[in-house]
Amino acid sequence: MSLLVLGPAGGGKTLLVKRLQKLTSGETKGDLGDPPPTQPTVGTNLTDLMVRRKMVVRELGGRMAPIWSSYYGDARAIMFVMDASDPTQLSSSCAQLLGVLSAEQLATVPVLVLFNKIDLPCYMSPEEMKGLLRLPDIIARASQPIAIAHVSARDGTGLPQVLRWLRDPRLPQSHPPN
Repeated sequence: MSLLVLGPAGGGKTLLVKRLQKLTSGETKGDLGDPPPTQPTVGTNLTDLMVRRKMVVRELGGRMAPIWSSYYGDARAIMFVMDASDPTQLSSSCAQLLGVLSAEQLATVPVLVLFNKIDLPCYMSPEEMKGLLRLPDIIARASQPIAIAHVSARDGTGLPQVLRWLRDPRLPQSHPPN
């Protein structure tokens, strides 16, 4: 299975993928430890995750958004990562998400929208995010199944929900973790 991880620069895609890799590798027994160092992705990063079977994860740098579509052909699932602590990024994130959802090649590909960085004190509430993005309207009009999760790649909050989605991305899971 091929998973594309997309989203604007600075959303936390690289750390998210590293944390998921650690969780699926069996290296941890619930404690993720300190966040590993990351650098902004220039180009693409390829990572393997073991979720029921080997999954190839292709993380595309946010600055590569103009050419994301050249990678859509192999995608079997998409994770779109947004920074929930940066309201100035919302409109561009929404425009990028709409571009992904309207791509003909992705018309049936399941999408998980991740609101990352919920551990920061300035993050917006799930209701604020959904309202500002008009997410219920987007989901109602999209052709693909869309799930939503609120996560912190830094401290691991919500990552078990992401793993459940990765095991079966067609299951609706649009509720934030408690």
